[in-house]
Amino acid sequence: MDEVEVVQRLLAAYSPSGHEEAAVRVFTDVARELGYDVRVDAAGNGRASRGTGRPRVVYLGHIDTVEGELPVRRADGRVYGRGACDAKGPLAAALVAGAAANVPGSVEIIACVGEETDSRGARAIAQEPPAERLIGGEPNRWDGIGVAYKGDLRLAAVFDGPRAHLSSPGPSLVEQAIEWVEDLREIGPDDPESAYRSLTVKLAHLTTQHDGDAERVELVVDLRVPPGVTTASIRKRVEAIDGPTSRTVLVEIEPWATERTDPVVRALSNAVRAEGGRPTLWRKGGTSDVNLVASAWKRPCAVYGPGDPHLDHTADESIEEAELRRSVRVLTRAFAELGQHEPPASAAAPRPH
Repeated sequence: MDEVEVVQRLLAAYSPSGHEEAAVRVFTDVARELGYDVRVDAAGNGRASRGTGRPRVVYLGHIDTVEGELPVRRADGRVYGRGACDAKGPLAAALVAGAAANVPGSVEIIACVGEETDSRGARAIAQEPPAERLIGGEPNRWDGIGVAYKGDLRLAAVFDGPRAHLSSPGPSLVEQAIEWVEDLREIGPDDPESAYRSLTVKLAHLTTQHDGDAERVELVVDLRVPPGVTTASIRKRVEAIDGPTSRTVLVEIEPWATERTDPVVRALSNAVRAEGGRPTLWRKGGTSDVNLVASAWKRPCAVYGPGDPHLDHTADESIEEAELRRSVRVLTRAFAELGQHEPPASAAAPRPH
């Protein structure tokens, strides 16, 4: 079974966040056929392990996707389907690589549930005893390595007030809610030259209700928190801005970052070079399950996976077959190197992006 067949089988099981059970069964079936020991943990995560002892290398992927099923098809050297990039392509590459790698210790591929919503799968993993090495499974192209992700503070807010006539000179309750969101954009930090170093604010959801003369506006706002800033400090700034009747924290995940000297970064960089590539380090504006698990485990970590991240969540989501195969070879080498007690240093440092 090759990586293209693996990714097609994973894609065929549509798995929007909260409805991953069928896809987890496919994951464990495929992993078993590849020679892994498999199980499903209490959180619903698919687990595939091979080998025994230490060091233990974990590849932390996710099996859930955003909503919006796409037909699974193969055309012009690409495989199309919801999750091809984010993140069943990376999972497929890790499964095939882990089955082929000569690992002195052990390797485990984890298909987490809930990454696109509440990260419930990763939150459970974060409570477990740590592995010696961790690779997060997200798309950064075959020669890219993720070394930083922003944090996430997602809030629900409620505005209650009297229903105003649309001809009234004052702002409507909806306008007051939107003004509050605009005020959040001013609390900083703000770096005009770097979205990664800036707080970004997105209005994710807004509804209105009327009951006689009373009106209610409910909204969800998502704040991506840059490195060097805690979610608690941002939450304090948000609470200082008047407006909502109530606020509720839905998601709170701290930023995460590592250095180019990290053993996992070095191993992935070495493997990319061995395949004729030039590794690029990515600092991402999004948030991943790695933020939670790496922060809890405090072990060497980086993020790696094939696929163009600009295709995530789009109607054109797909992965190039050649890139998928190349990433399998990169991960096979990286797993083998990380399975050693002392991964060798890279001869040349990767370039930051």
